[in-house]
Amino acid sequence: MTDSTTAPSPVVLEAWFDLQCPDCFRALDDVAALRAAYGDRLDIQLRHFPLTKNKHAYAAAQAAEEATDQGQGWAYVEALLARTAELADRGEPVLMEVAAGLGLDAEEFDTALIDGRHLLTVDADQAEGQALKISGTPTYVIGGERLDGGQSQDGLRARIEEIADRLLAG
Repeated sequence: MTDSTTAPSPVVLEAWFDLQCPDCFRALDDVAALRAAYGDRLDIQLRHFPLTKNKHAYAAAQAAEEATDQGQGWAYVEALLARTAELADRGEPVLMEVAAGLGLDAEEFDTALIDGRHLLTVDADQAEGQALKISGTPTYVIGGERLDGGQSQDGLRARIEEIADRLLAG
């Protein structure tokens, strides 16, 4: 028996990002617009796909997971992506500066990066991304469709909205 008063499950949009990728920073405008348009009806989930060409992306993915554990996942991602060039130049100290700027527990954050508690999550995402044949970031998966924004993000938000509307209409 189902309760007809419960809201339908939100549509899941997986956002596969490399947190040292300038294209992922540009994609945040689309993420914000989608959040504004759909609210709770669209569950935007960050998935990690650190590219080997970006030396600090793997550590950044772990840092984002720790920020998520401390309740500031997307805020951390947004703040870090705004500093991709600085992350490329200065490396891991930038990860700690962003955490401090958000008021995260710096000691716990540092410990998490040292003890590798988020390695399995990042590795699992990366393996799943490879299985999905993701080759660049940002890439989105919604309703079983993969949309690659690594080459061009033109028209991508409209395509995501089209799929989300179809899935929500169910």
